[in-house]
Amino acid sequence: MNSKILVTGGSSMVGSHLKLLLPDATYFTSKHVDLTSQTDVRRMIKYFQPQTVIHLAARVGGILDNIAHPAEYFYQNVMMNTILMEESRKEGVEKFIGILSTCIYPDTMPIESYPLTEEDLFSGPPTPTNFSYGYAKRCLAVQTEAYNKEYGLNYSYLTPCNLYSEHDKFVPGKAHFVADLVRKIVEAKKGDKKLTLFGSGEPLRQNMYAGDLAKVIKICIDRNITDSFNVAVSDNLSIRETAEIALRACEAEEIEILWDSSKPDGQYRKDVSNQKMLSIMPDFKFTSLEEGIKITYKKMIQND
Repeated sequence: MNSKILVTGGSSMVGSHLKLLLPDATYFTSKHVDLTSQTDVRRMIKYFQPQTVIHLAARVGGILDNIAHPAEYFYQNVMMNTILMEESRKEGVEKFIGILSTCIYPDTMPIESYPLTEEDLFSGPPTPTNFSYGYAKRCLAVQTEAYNKEYGLNYSYLTPCNLYSEHDKFVPGKAHFVADLVRKIVEAKKGDKKLTLFGSGEPLRQNMYAGDLAKVIKICIDRNITDSFNVAVSDNLSIRETAEIALRACEAEEIEILWDSSKPDGQYRKDVSNQKMLSIMPDFKFTSLEEGIKITYKKMIQND
């Protein structure tokens, strides 16, 4: 096994896709190492002596789980990020790529500010529904820039929009929105042909196939790109529009969508600009939402 590249979160959505692109890298999951333990992380980095660390691991979950466990989200993510980068620095890791999330961006901005650019990161606090997670991920951006400045490193981070793929967990309350939507559609097709979704359906979201983020990571490694930038599709669709596309992709257009307005909408919009990314990778092609959902749906019913 080639230990020049070490990947945390090896069983995550992005990790599952990355294994196809970087099969010789060393992949770790929470079963192998406790990333909140400095002793465990130090032992891992010292043993494998990687040249590159790709940090995918994170405590992630849906809106309700974030609201219920804010302390756990903050502590676990801050500890993982902080310890891993510090031990990587100490052992001379040359390239570190951390993965953030667009939920780190300000909750509300003037309408003319959208889509948000990399420079907008600290223009306001993250949304209250995942405030702790958002700030924990912001800390990784701060740490990256601080380490580059003080230690002369070229560490970087990528900030992807909402992700989905056939490698999501499909567990209620744990899956990302699109994967959970596909799961609900599959259940509705078997049942009463009704689909209940949280909120009003009006909030806007960029949803990207996780395999595309894996491709961007590989390009960064192959071309030795050290810039930090957003990774996001150009489309910024309402949740209602996304649900309608999902019904079509899952061949379930007969299903009726019911909106539960007693549940929170979450952040109204958080769309980010992909102009910096496309200036670096001008030929990059994203997977369309409908095609990505078709792949996700087909894999789910195969495993059902």
